[in-house]
Amino acid sequence: MFCVFGEVSLTGFLILEIVLGLSSNLTVLVLYCLQQNLVSSVSNIITMNLHVLDMLVCICCIPLTVVMILLPLEVGKDTICCFHEACISFASVATAANVLAITVDRYDISVRPANRVLTIGRAVALLGIIWSLSFFSFLVPFMEVGFFIGSGVNLQNQTVVVAVNHPNKYYTGLYYHLLAQIPIFFFTAMAMLVTYYKILRALNIRIGTHFQHNLRKKKKKSKNAVPLSTASQADPTVCGSTGVRAEASAPLGMQTSVSVIIALRRAMRRHHERRERQRRVFRMALLIISTFLLCWTPITLLNIFILSTGPSDLSSHLRLAFLVMAYGTTIFHPLLYAFTRQKLQKVLKSKMKRVVSADEDEHGAVNLVMSDARTKTRRHKKSTSKTQRPGAQDAE
Repeated sequence: MFCVFGEVSLTGFLILEIVLGLSSNLTVLVLYCLQQNLVSSVSNIITMNLHVLDMLVCICCIPLTVVMILLPLEVGKDTICCFHEACISFASVATAANVLAITVDRYDISVRPANRVLTIGRAVALLGIIWSLSFFSFLVPFMEVGFFIGSGVNLQNQTVVVAVNHPNKYYTGLYYHLLAQIPIFFFTAMAMLVTYYKILRALNIRIGTHFQHNLRKKKKKSKNAVPLSTASQADPTVCGSTGVRAEASAPLGMQTSVSVIIALRRAMRRHHERRERQRRVFRMALLIISTFLLCWTPITLLNIFILSTGPSDLSSHLRLAFLVMAYGTTIFHPLLYAFTRQKLQKVLKSKMKRVVSADEDEHGAVNLVMSDARTKTRRHKKSTSKTQRPGAQDAE
């Protein structure tokens, strides 16, 4: 009973991930394609590549996991198991590599915005390397079982038969596809931690030095402005004795004090905006790192456990549950990398306003037609009542 409930719940979560992942990633890709200025950016090209990968995961990898959960153990299931392991290897390696590319791009923007290393040509070459590495990781499970070596080789003889009760199992004797997933995950995690730390440190240095420079300017302006304002207000007898000079110096002191106050307010507003931007960048960095680690750390640690101790019934159940967590990145990636950008938010708001205005125009046209029809019926009733009254008087 518990096994059936677990399979149903895992299947429900996977179907939810397919629906939400496809809808969100497709929305992001459509919005990017509608605006040509968004596609021309290097950062947007790398981000679009991640969303294309998430759509492939939602279309190919997650449905195959659902099939593995629901189908019972059959004779011809070994090929499906091999494809499933290949999809898992592809999804893990490609996701880690794309997230690493986005991290490098953000470091390039934040730390060296003037002379960027990632140009469009280098970004395209980097994405080509990522897709080649991902495709090779997809082929590794087939190479393990000798899938491409002759047609007479039996796939069942190339696998290790494990005496476990769970029917959805596929374990090879080499585990090269697991060895490929582990180092790229740890390398990406360490690179993300170091890179975002440097990004935040660079932002802190810039904000701190700029704020100190503004404080020095404020102090100089306040020192120069305070004697003028106090001299104009402190000794009214002197102002009365000097005549025209007092009348000219008093407005000058007031003007300088007002200008200093306005400048101070603007500087404080800019400082608060910079501090808010710093907090927003810190929160986004924390969310990006924690999401990647939360989704992919459990299955990576389980792969290490399988490599060290071997497969078991418990590890097969946990692996399917951790796969559901790992596939959750297809939902989080659009929220973290796309919908948080201001340009994409502006495009989305403009499209939503157009849709709402079109609906309002349509409803307004329908209401106008209905009101015209009502006025016509009222006029028709009035005209018929006027024509009937003279006839009734003649009859009387």
